[in-house]
Amino acid sequence: MEPFNFVESISVFDIFKIGVGPSSSHTMGPWRAMQRNIARAHRDSWFDQIVGVRVILFGSLAKTGHGHGTDIAVMMGLRGESVETVDTTQIGPLVAEIKKTGRLLLDGQKEIQFQPLSDIEFRFKETHPGHPNAVTVQSLLADGSVDEATYFSVGGGFVVKEGQQEAIERQQVTLPYYTEKADQTLAFCDDKGFTIADMVMQNELAWRPVDEIRGRLRQISRTMFECMWRGCHTEGILPGGLNVSRRAARLQKDLLPNAPKDFEGWLGALPEIGTGLSANLKAVSMFALAVNEENAAFGRVVTAPTNGAAGVIPAVLLYMFALLTPRPVDPWRAADEFLLVAGEVGSLFKKGATISAAVGGCQAEIGVSSAMAAAGLAHVMGATPAQSFMAAEIAMEHHLGMTCDPIGGLVQVPCIERNTMGATKAITAAEIALSSDPSQARVSLDDVIQTMWETAQDMNVKYKETSEGGLALQIPVAVPEC
Repeated sequence: MEPFNFVESISVFDIFKIGVGPSSSHTMGPWRAMQRNIARAHRDSWFDQIVGVRVILFGSLAKTGHGHGTDIAVMMGLRGESVETVDTTQIGPLVAEIKKTGRLLLDGQKEIQFQPLSDIEFRFKETHPGHPNAVTVQSLLADGSVDEATYFSVGGGFVVKEGQQEAIERQQVTLPYYTEKADQTLAFCDDKGFTIADMVMQNELAWRPVDEIRGRLRQISRTMFECMWRGCHTEGILPGGLNVSRRAARLQKDLLPNAPKDFEGWLGALPEIGTGLSANLKAVSMFALAVNEENAAFGRVVTAPTNGAAGVIPAVLLYMFALLTPRPVDPWRAADEFLLVAGEVGSLFKKGATISAAVGGCQAEIGVSSAMAAAGLAHVMGATPAQSFMAAEIAMEHHLGMTCDPIGGLVQVPCIERNTMGATKAITAAEIALSSDPSQARVSLDDVIQTMWETAQDMNVKYKETSEGGLALQIPVAVPEC
């Protein structure tokens, strides 16, 4: 299978998307696919003719679909709920109502009969030839005809309609500094005297004005921070049947026993944790756990670059924001630059390899997120562009070959703890790169991206988000249907 790395312009805001857990590929992707199909129906003037909908999930989407809430995502997408703004506390009641009544309000406008158990089919043993994450939507029309369309969820919430290139699916622009390789980015930076953040900002201006860019970056940072705040103040057992206990709140009681319960007060109190190694390790782990516990509970998260790896970048970003010594003069502006640099690294991996665990295993999610975080942190700490990319290479090099083997198809074990490891590796990689001369490095970021892709191709399919290998076979669990 070829990577979905079409020549295209990828924005930072394609990499960082606000959405709902637990999986960008298995929750957000199918959700967006339903929305895209409805938009197509409106565009082509047959929406009013729809009298029924049937959805078929293939391959990895089927095998871990119940654990990832893929059927829930399908129903929310068909209802026309926004994955970015939906009230996450209402998802459960909305699904319960559909199951109880056998009716669904399509795009919030047209009521149709819909029985989740029969109208959402999980084809566990059938993988679509186009991609491991495939979903087909069959729309029954009033004249008895059926419109059928297939979509591929290619990682990070990106969706491609069968027969179309990914670039067609999003607004494309001509970038002043288009790159497909890290060496190209470094060449632009060297020629223009740019930092990586400078170059990415110039590219982003092709899509939107600077004030909008800054506003969106601030929204992403704040959403990440609010997610950690919620996770640090929520106790209990995660849903899904594994009976995994939340741990972020317990860690906070050790680190900040008198932590304010309001968001602004909590954010301002974080520097009280101190700068000792033990305290910093616990804090970074707490941040990452908080995000992924929220993600596992269908909470509001940011793909970074995926949901399963959503805790790495926020944890390192908040470490930079509140605990780094010396602290940035303007932490919010530093957060903007962190995200710009991290976004560039994420887009290079997406173009040159994959950010989908169903295609490349967990190296494509935790590994990529760790590389992104390492580059962003190194930049804020004063690294040259070459040192920032060296930090990304170091972080990924030590995730190569990591399999994706979620127990019970849930994004919980080993996924949640892997985010803590990805975050701490990112910080270590940044520190090593800042003390190194990139000209003496034997492995480049481009080398490691190519190696990751070749490793993904060699990896046995059972280690690619199927729950049919690794730890998933060692721990028996009965996952209830969602």
